[in-house]
Amino acid sequence: MKVTEVPEIAGAYLFEPTPHADERGFFCRTFDADVIRSVGLDPVAFVQDSVSRSVRGVLRGLHLRSGAGEAKLVRCSYGRIFDVVVDLRADSPTYLGRAFFELSGETQATVYVPAGCAHGFQSLTETSDVSYRIDRPHDPAEDVTIAFDDPELALPWPLPVTSTSARDREAPSLAEVLKRREG
Repeated sequence: MKVTEVPEIAGAYLFEPTPHADERGFFCRTFDADVIRSVGLDPVAFVQDSVSRSVRGVLRGLHLRSGAGEAKLVRCSYGRIFDVVVDLRADSPTYLGRAFFELSGETQATVYVPAGCAHGFQSLTETSDVSYRIDRPHDPAEDVTIAFDDPELALPWPLPVTSTSARDREAPSLAEVLKRREG
């Protein structure tokens, strides 16, 4: 498994497995505790797995958690997505940095999103399944959402947005979220 540091987001990593393909399809390891440890992460810190299914054009995000935050491993297990990470850690050398990835079921690559970073994605295919492995049990009271179309972020979503949740449609701007965090 190849591991690459993400230069735009301090502490973020891209894990790229090596699929073994034959006439049946492919097989690959998508999580390896030794590889996770090799970059200084604790593999047993991940306590909850979730999956979402989206159709083409659906946009989910930008999401993060307040309090201690939430680190996560994100992988597109089927289909293809445009994935976004925004560094919102005020003490980070890459504060307000943005990183973009195309994740797909073909590559099975995984992005490690550090706690304190916002995350979102848009489905590029008719069906996309996204798997999340998080380091804290989910607490909806800590959910924070930032407008995916915030002009300050100017995120280059590749498709017209066909659907989002009410929470994502009504999300405050980045400036509003940062102001709340300071107060």
